[in-house]
Parts: sequence; C-alpha cells; structure tokens
Amino acid sequence: MNSSSRSSVIIVGAGVSGISAAKFLAENGVKDVLILEASDRIGGRIRKEDFGGVPVEIGAGWIAGVGGKHSNPVWELANKSGIRTCFSDYSHARYNIYDRSGKIFPSGLAADSYKKAVDSAIEKLRNLEVGDLAKTTEQSSAPRTPIELAIDFILHDFEMAEVEPISTFTDFGEREFLVADERGYEYLLYKIAEEFLFTLEGKILDNRLKLNKVVRKIQHWRNGVMVTTEDGFVYEADYLILSVSIGVLQSDLISFRPSLPRWKMEAIEKLDVMVYTKIFLKFPYKFWPCGPGKEFFIYAHECRGYYTFWQHMENAFPGSNVLVVTLTNGESKRVEDQSDEETMREAMHVLRDMFGPDTPEATHILVPRWWNNRFQRGSYSNYPIISDHREVENIKAPVGPIFFTGEHTSERFSGYVHGGYLAGIDTGKALLEEMRNGVDGKSDGKAFLLEPLLAVKGALSLTQAETVSGSLHKYDMPSSCISVDH
Repeated sequence: MNSSSRSSVIIVGAGVSGISAAKFLAENGVKDVLILEASDRIGGRIRKEDFGGVPVEIGAGWIAGVGGKHSNPVWELANKSGIRTCFSDYSHARYNIYDRSGKIFPSGLAADSYKKAVDSAIEKLRNLEVGDLAKTTEQSSAPRTPIELAIDFILHDFEMAEVEPISTFTDFGEREFLVADERGYEYLLYKIAEEFLFTLEGKILDNRLKLNKVVRKIQHWRNGVMVTTEDGFVYEADYLILSVSIGVLQSDLISFRPSLPRWKMEAIEKLDVMVYTKIFLKFPYKFWPCGPGKEFFIYAHECRGYYTFWQHMENAFPGSNVLVVTLTNGESKRVEDQSDEETMREAMHVLRDMFGPDTPEATHILVPRWWNNRFQRGSYSNYPIISDHREVENIKAPVGPIFFTGEHTSERFSGYVHGGYLAGIDTGKALLEEMRNGVDGKSDGKAFLLEPLLAVKGALSLTQAETVSGSLHKYDMPSSCISVDH
C-alpha cells in the first residue's frame, strides 16, 4: 500500500462538476485540492471521438437552453472559447416520419398524432400529480401504431414533456446548439482547468490532477477521509467531493466505511439512470435528403425506440457522409450487449426500409457503451415525475466530510451540462462555507486555511485542539465508527 501526503480536499471525478468545483475552491484560496480521475482524460460524459474524419460527440453533444433573458453559463463559456456550434431545430422531425415501406407520413397526420400525444401525456401527468391513479390506468390513449410509438418516443425521450415547464428552457431559452468543433465539447473543460491547473501546449501537467486513479474505497470519519485506489495508493484529506455519476453511486465500484446512511442510499436508489446511445455510421456518399427542415428524421416501427431518431451531420460537417441514430434505455442496453456487426446489420435494414434496397453499406460504425462503462453506468439522471423535494435534498446533502456533486444534484437542471457545471460551483460554495465555519475549531495547523479568509478574520490560532461540528449536515454514524481502520 502506497500512501501520499494529506490534502485539504480530494475531488473524485474530473467531469464538468468536479472541474468546476475545483476551480471555485482554487479561486477562493484552497490551493491543495487533489483531483482523482478514473480514466485517462478529463471530461466524464463529455467525450469526443474522431470518426470518419470528423470529431463526433459520443456523450453530451448540445448546449441546451439558449436565447432567453438569462444567459446559460455553458453558452457563455462556449462563446468565450470560440467553440463552433450549429443550431438544431427538432420541430421539423415530426414531419419527416418514414414508415417501413419508405413513405413519409402526411404532415397533417403527423401533426394530429403529435398533438394527441402531447395532450395525453399532460393529462396523465396531471392525474399523477393529483394521485388519480385509477383514471391514469383506465386511459385508452396509449400509443399503439408505429407512428404513435415513434412520436411517443420523441416526446418522452427527447422533448421530455412535463406539466411544469422545463427550467432549462424557462431560465435560459428554448434554443439548442450542437457542438461541432474540431477540439470537441471537452475543450471547454480544458479551458476551465487551465485557469487553476498548470498546462503546457494544451496538456494539463499539474500534479494536482491524477489520471487513471480508480477510487474503490472511501473511509470516512468526522474529521477526514482516506481514499484507496485500485492501484493500491492511499490519499487522505480533510474533505472529499464525490462527483461520480448517479449510476456509479448505484453500482458497487466504490465501497464506503462506514456505509452511507440509509436516508442517503434510499435517495440514490430512487433516482432513475437514463442511457442515451448515439450510434454513428459513415457512408461512401450521402443518400438522404438534405436542406432546410431535413436534419432530423424518424423511423416508425412496431417496437418503440427501435432505431427511431436519426440525424445527418451535413449541417455540422458538410461532406462528412455521417448519420447518427439515437437509442435509449432498453434498446441502448440491448445494443451494447451485441456486436457492432449485428448493430450495423440492424441499422442498415432500417435505412433500406426508409431509402430503398440500393442504400450503400456503411463503411464504419461507432457504438458508445455508456451503460457497460463502469466509470459511468449510464448517461444522465432523471428524477421521477412525482418526486419529493426531500429526496432531492438528500441526494446532495453531505455525509460528514463527504460532499456530493454532479448533474444529479441539480434540482432545476439535472441531466444537462450546465446542471453539472452549476452543481460543482454550488458544492464548492457549500464546502467553503463549512471550512470557514469550522476553521476556528478544526484548524490545528493544517494548510487549508485560506489567504482571503485570513485577511477577513485577522490573526487566527492555528494550534487549537480539533473539535467536531456536526450541526451543518446529516451524519448517521455511531460513535464506535469514529476511528478508522488503516
């Protein structure tokens, strides 16, 4: 077992939440922050891959929530960094719905089906809100035909119709922009990181960021944490920020000693994990319609979500000859467990249904596997339609010295990149307040005292006896567990 020096704060995970939390702490004087990242790169579920000669975003791909009265912070970062984006208009997709014979459903039929689906979804959600489960069960408007199933898939898996307006759209705007930059969406994270980590020629060389460090065990007591990684290294700190995904929290990747309290585990288990898979296909030439209103098209099949939602990449990368089809949840998991060859066979069968038997064979395929990735275990969180506010609070509430962050801790913006970014800042603020409130009783000479804090508070004694302040957050731990077994 290899040990290292003690830090003020360890951050587990170098996704957008972990990086934004680290930056906030660094800007406020907490210099000895250590970031442990399981993979060989920063970014988390923001990830670029080179495919067919173009950079494609296999994880988060859009900046959602643009054009409103308030500015989306991720949109601001994109503009500051000069990230290239393309406006995406999903509204025309419902008028490009193909049946299995290659015919496009008439626009009037598509519009009527969409309106009925929206009305039905809103009525069901309202019944759930008032607890009228019987009325919800008795409804006979469940989607049955291929076009109804396709529209239901779009409505719930993409547009996420809700009784209450989606906070992202009401706060920041209803426009969405696809990131189409050679440097990738992840470039934003590197620009954030270089503001507080040492970088050279675009590479982070700061020893406060350690890659390929898979955290497997977190031992915690009232006054600190000890983290053990898969390669046998041990890291100690006064506090820890856990910015792993909700899917990882639900898995057995990380063990806790003592175990997390029941209220925390119940909140974690109640949260849904969505799987969102973008499959990329490269062709020798384009055979699909292009032009205004043609970027997105839909395949209506008897199986809901079966290769339903398609997008061509000509707007983002002209001449790329790349199509992307999006699967979710059950279909995502099914496809992840089969070979890429089988997935290509299925996708080509669908394309030939829509565009005829002369459709050329794809030359390359890229199938991300977020569900089977043990460092992610899904794509993003999804709160149940009817959820208790206390559950949201319990998701993000600290457990002793362990603070939780990530898009799943953002009540208003869960599931979005800006949700993760803002959650990291919020967690950094909460931790900083804890450190400042506890500094008089917990300082005992440690290096985490902040220069800005010293300037405000004046001379502080750094040799006071360590005391415990448990009034700021929940901590269900018996006194017999305060000492830690090394």
